[in-house]
Amino acid sequence: MSSPTETEIKLRVADKAAVLQRICDVGYAESVPRVFEANTLYDTRDQQLRGREMLLRLREVGGKHVITWKGPGIAGPHKSRPEIETTVGSAETMAGIFHQLGFDPMFRYEKYRTEFRHPDKDGVITFDETPIGDYLELEGPAAWIDETAGMLGFTHADYILDSYGKLYVADCERRGIQPADMVFAAPSR
Repeated sequence: MSSPTETEIKLRVADKAAVLQRICDVGYAESVPRVFEANTLYDTRDQQLRGREMLLRLREVGGKHVITWKGPGIAGPHKSRPEIETTVGSAETMAGIFHQLGFDPMFRYEKYRTEFRHPDKDGVITFDETPIGDYLELEGPAAWIDETAGMLGFTHADYILDSYGKLYVADCERRGIQPADMVFAAPSR
């Protein structure tokens, strides 16, 4: 069975207002308004999936629940890997099924995501606000990624191929804190 391949990059955003304006200036419009995402990665206790460079994720976003499997990465200038996903009716029920199969939560991460599309282009730009900073994700054909990154003022040297999990661990190391889950701080009371 062959799987669709996801091809993407991340770009660190230093100036939110400037990058959002630039996205609009090059012809992209908001296609999905800002929405909160809660993501949980599952694996066996001995991390069999991670050892095989696979990922199993349950995402809760806008009242929907999406299960995703990602396979090992494909070497290249962009982050590419096989991906299969579908919606499920209940995140709680799916988590129970995972547990019965030997998969338990290993890492949680949160973000706010806004999606942008162009009527004549194949890719999607997402603006992600995370607990470790703001990022763009460009997902689509490799040539579109390179063209769009350039139009937004980025170069190949700016491309980030790491997952949010790896970026979070690196951020924790820089700050000298123990990694846990990449979640927003609870509001003060």
